[in-house]
Amino acid sequence: MTTHVSSESFAAWARACTEALGAARAEIDALNVFPVPDGDTGTNVYVTFEAAEQALAASEGTDAPLPAVVRDYVDAALLGARGNSGVIMAQLLRASLPALAESEGTEAEAGHVADAMSKAAAAAYAAVGHPVEGTILTVACRAAEAAQDAAAAGAALPAMVTAAAAAAREALLRTPEQLDRLARAGVVDAGGRALVVVLDTTEHLLTGRFVPDPEPLSEMPRPLADDPGSHELDPDGPSYEVMYLLDAADDAIPELRTRLDGLGDCLVVVGGDRLWNVHVHVDDVGAAIEAGIEAGRPYRIAVTHFAEQGRGRTSSAGTRAVVAVAAGPGLASLFSDAGAVVVQTTAGGPLAVSTVLDTILDCGADDVVVLPNSRDFRAVCDAAAAQAREAGVHATVIPSWTQVQGLAAVAVHEPGQPFDDDVVAMTSAARGTQHGAITVATESGMTMAGPCLVGDVLGVVDAEFSMIGDEQADVARQVLDRLMSGSAELVTLVTGEGLDADVVPRVERWLRARRPDVELVVYDGGQERYPLLVAVE
Repeated sequence: MTTHVSSESFAAWARACTEALGAARAEIDALNVFPVPDGDTGTNVYVTFEAAEQALAASEGTDAPLPAVVRDYVDAALLGARGNSGVIMAQLLRASLPALAESEGTEAEAGHVADAMSKAAAAAYAAVGHPVEGTILTVACRAAEAAQDAAAAGAALPAMVTAAAAAAREALLRTPEQLDRLARAGVVDAGGRALVVVLDTTEHLLTGRFVPDPEPLSEMPRPLADDPGSHELDPDGPSYEVMYLLDAADDAIPELRTRLDGLGDCLVVVGGDRLWNVHVHVDDVGAAIEAGIEAGRPYRIAVTHFAEQGRGRTSSAGTRAVVAVAAGPGLASLFSDAGAVVVQTTAGGPLAVSTVLDTILDCGADDVVVLPNSRDFRAVCDAAAAQAREAGVHATVIPSWTQVQGLAAVAVHEPGQPFDDDVVAMTSAARGTQHGAITVATESGMTMAGPCLVGDVLGVVDAEFSMIGDEQADVARQVLDRLMSGSAELVTLVTGEGLDADVVPRVERWLRARRPDVELVVYDGGQERYPLLVAVE
């Protein structure tokens, strides 16, 4: 990877970090005993980075300057941050990346990067109500110190990052010496391990070297026999995790911190410019939310009862369901055949929260995964899932913004594996599916591809009108050509109402001539408005 600061190098780094955290997610979850042994640190950090990368993907193809792209990235990380370590990681990103983005078009300097790492470590410490050594904070601090030392000695950027990553690995191995909870459980800090993954990935991109997992991790002592409760919840600790986003002025935050600090522990407040992410563990949920109301406008409020969370993670096979929104009878059959419970609607038609909620509750399952399969239905499904959680159902919404992304997600659904593993696999499948479509203009207008007239065939790529033509087959081939990449393995065509009879045969001949290694499957979806949906996995 080049050290040249550009949108391309930043996007490569963001993708690599998300993939590395996804691969290490289960390992990091298993290490999670502090501050609460709820086994979700790896998942939370992965979801945080994934939310940020989705914002990055949305800006690809635009001419936005790198500082604006990075600002969208760090804001999305803050909005999507989950859990204690996810929020702290979002703060590390928010405090370091914008300064680096200002060097767009130049070579990244070791001293500049070291300064950004030091600023990030200080910001993370400041965000935590009562910083504890032996955590991600310690690892971030030691890495920043090593970066400063290397930069002061004249090291180039790759050597400086290598030194910082090595210091982070060493600090991680020492976390049990600093935090008794880790020593009793025989593990290193989970949040610190997530940060090491990010730094190791950065080192690999800059140097080409693969950094092996620290060998002592596999040699750590197991939990002490006389301490069987090292992975159990503290009965004297707060019972609830409360998180919310907050629209508030900067000067309202000190009082908010003071109030929340008196209610519980594990307080982390990060953000700025009227966008804040608040995380705290409390017994009085109402008081924590009321404090946010007095400071500003809290929204996306999430409350987790730790005891309920623990039970939810051990729910057995047969207590899980998938609810999928389908925009046509054929699509409804496809989702139903894959084992999903279907909410059938039409493209552009309305969808009521009560309809989705009733479907979730009628499943009779403890855990329910919801597939909106349209950006238009995202808010509806989020609201239904929130109400279902209030009714005692562990419901979560997968970011499937098209029907074909939903099909990719349900294809990897495994009800027998742990719920978080299932959700991450389905999310990754949806996210990894490139999608497009063709439609026919019903009125004249201006599109991203130029002016169109009634009857023109429009090609849609990633929710944007990207090409205009006269024949469906020609536009379909252009859409597929735009979606294809060297790593493509599977093309899915979903046919709908109004599709010309020659489209699928001509697209199939075109694909066979150019990529005979790629598998093609065709389904009859019966959807309106879009004669053809296209997916590339």
